[in-house]
Amino acid sequence: MTSPSAPARRRALLRVAALAAAPLAGAAALPARAAGPDLSNVTLVLGDQAGGLRALAEAARVLDGVPYRFRWANFQGAAPLFEAQRAGAIDLAPAGDLPVLTAALGDPALRIVATRVGSPTSLGIVVQPDSPVRTVADLKGRTVVVSSARGSISQYQLYGALREHGLAPGDVDVRFVLPVDAFAAFEAKQIGIWATFDPYYGNVVRRGARIVRDGSGINSGLAFLTSPVDTLDDRSKRAALSDVLARLTRAGQWALAHPADYATVYASLTRLPRDAAADIARRAALAQRGVTAADIDVLQRVADRAAADTILPKRVDVASIAVRNLSAA
Repeated sequence: MTSPSAPARRRALLRVAALAAAPLAGAAALPARAAGPDLSNVTLVLGDQAGGLRALAEAARVLDGVPYRFRWANFQGAAPLFEAQRAGAIDLAPAGDLPVLTAALGDPALRIVATRVGSPTSLGIVVQPDSPVRTVADLKGRTVVVSSARGSISQYQLYGALREHGLAPGDVDVRFVLPVDAFAAFEAKQIGIWATFDPYYGNVVRRGARIVRDGSGINSGLAFLTSPVDTLDDRSKRAALSDVLARLTRAGQWALAHPADYATVYASLTRLPRDAAADIARRAALAQRGVTAADIDVLQRVADRAAADTILPKRVDVASIAVRNLSAA
C-alpha cells in the first residue's frame, strides 16, 4: 500500500471539514443532564480493527471537543482486540457477529452495547487470478486460509458456503492466519485460497484476486460494539461511553450522506488506494443503532448455527449479554 504525504492527508481532511461540520453543528449538543457526572477525569480506550472506526470518527469530526479524554488502540483482527478487552485494557470494541459470540464465551464480562449495519458482501473467499478453483465445490481437498482466527466471520462464511455445495468442514484443510500476514502471503502467491474480510478483502480484490463466493445469503452483515461490565458499572465511564455511541451514530449518518467524501478521508487515514477505499466504504457497517430485539434474534440464529457447526463449542444466550437502550444513568 502506498503512504500519502502529511500535506496530502491534511488536504483530504480539510476538503471534508465543511461538509462534516454542517450536519454536526445542529446535532453536536447532547440533551442536557441536570446533575451529570464530571467527565474531565475520564479516559476511554477505544478499540479498533484496521483503523475503520477511527477513520469514521475523524472523517466526521464527531469527537472534537469532547469533555473527556480518549485514545485509540488499533488491532488487525478481532481475536487480539478481544484479548485486550478481556484483560481490561479496552472500553469499546467493534467486531462482526461471530467474533463477538466467540469472545463472549471466554469473557463473561462482555456486553453488546450497539449494533452496526453493513453488508454481507464485505467478506468472501478469494483465489489467485490463475487459480483452477472456480466454484466452492472446487475447494474440496484444498487448503483454505481463514482470517483472522477460529471463530471469525470468515470461518462462518466458509462453512456456510461448503454446506451449500454438500461439503463438510472436514473436506478442506483450514489454516488460520492473521489478516496482515495473510495479505502479504497472498500477494506473494504463498497462499492460494483465502477467506477474509474488509478492508483486506476489498484491497486484494482490487489488486486482481478473483472472488469465488462472497458472504451474501450466509453472513448477517451486522457488526456490534461491545464494552466490559467494569466500564458500564463505572458511572462516569458509562456516561462518556453513552456520549461516544451517540457521536458514532451521527458519524455513520454523515458518512452515508457523503459517501465520496468519507471514502476520501478513509483512504487517507488507512493508507488504502482510493478505489479500494471507495468499494470498502460502500459495504462498511456505518449505520449504527441501539441493540434491538430483532438484532438479538439475528445474532441468536448465528450463534445457534455456529454451535451446530462446532465453530463455537457451545451455545451463547445472546439476550443475556445484550444491553438495550444504553443510557448514561
